[in-house]
Amino acid sequence: MKQHFCALLLGMALGFVASGASAQDKTVKIGVLTDNSGLYSDLGGAGSTLAAQMAIEDSGLAAKGWKIDLISADHQNKPDIGTTIARQWIDVEKVDIFMDVLNSGVALAVNNVVKEKNSILIDTGAATSDLTNAQCSPNTIHWVYDTYMLANSTGQALVKAGGDSWFFLTADYAFGAALERDTAAVVQKAGGKVLGSVKHPLNSSDFSSFLLQAQASKAKIVGLANAGGDTTNSIKQAAEFGIVAGGQKLAGLLLFITDVHSLGLNVAQGLNFTETFYWDLNDGTRAFSKRFSERMKNKAMPSMVQAGVYSGLIHYFKALEATGGNPHDGAKMVEKMKSMQTDDPLFGQGSIRVDGRKIHPAYLFEVKKPSESKGPWDYYKLVGTVPADQAFRPLSESACPLVKK
Repeated sequence: MKQHFCALLLGMALGFVASGASAQDKTVKIGVLTDNSGLYSDLGGAGSTLAAQMAIEDSGLAAKGWKIDLISADHQNKPDIGTTIARQWIDVEKVDIFMDVLNSGVALAVNNVVKEKNSILIDTGAATSDLTNAQCSPNTIHWVYDTYMLANSTGQALVKAGGDSWFFLTADYAFGAALERDTAAVVQKAGGKVLGSVKHPLNSSDFSSFLLQAQASKAKIVGLANAGGDTTNSIKQAAEFGIVAGGQKLAGLLLFITDVHSLGLNVAQGLNFTETFYWDLNDGTRAFSKRFSERMKNKAMPSMVQAGVYSGLIHYFKALEATGGNPHDGAKMVEKMKSMQTDDPLFGQGSIRVDGRKIHPAYLFEVKKPSESKGPWDYYKLVGTVPADQAFRPLSESACPLVKK
């Protein structure tokens, strides 16, 4: 009996020691899993890694005894490569949190690995709204934008403005399918019609056959359910085919400032689209973006993906500090992040819902005419703002298992 009691006391003491050690563990490893070389590299890539580094520096945690390591890798827009890297990072590199993860197919695959391994994913790059809907996870937060928000904002605005017939050019993978699905639902709900769609391979160089089908449809709106290089190539070639000159309007359902920069204002002027971040939105966005641009080799302003990496990590660091140490428990840390209001200079005040959806306003922009631009990267004019509580899928419509009906 005495031996049993002593063993019990020893076990309790060891438990307290282990608990205390866990609470004082101030080591963190961040992995930026992105597209470093493909059609989305301008949206994330080296800029996402820089944004993560800036968040580490601005957190001030190093001066408080924290050791924060940062690594990055290129998933090459292939889910199998993404999951292989994810497992290696968690099992061998001991990565605590994944950032960026551009490409919806890769993100959905990594989402499963992160849940299985109890790590953390703050997705700022992928668009599919399934990450906080049917495939939501207690280990994942979707930070910047998603296909539901893009459809709800841009699609609805264009239908209200008279664009009541649509034809879609859609990237043939998870992201394109989700964006077309969500936008078509909004168009039809608003009283519009979808006259057809065509799928194109990822990273296409020739859109001629797809654009001819769009032209032949006579749809008022040609919805581009693609991103990055696919969007810029389709817009450039649409200009060559005289689609806009012929009376049809292009809807860039997912457009980034890097796309507008690549296109130039002569080609991009008049495009309507939705983003949740713009470098010239306010004093906070301007101050960060100036620092970011000075450190980028090409002096680019940050995309909303890169801004999201910074914003997401700043909130993660606040949650770690509030916890007193790193428990290396993904679900526990995500729960802590959900319990805290978000607040940073780039996205302002917001919150994280039970389904993992980060909530903040969305902004409907129009690309300026060359005569309206006052200098480099002065590309957008604000058309309207969708309030945070209206921008994303209502919880009442959610299929996320974490949402209690």
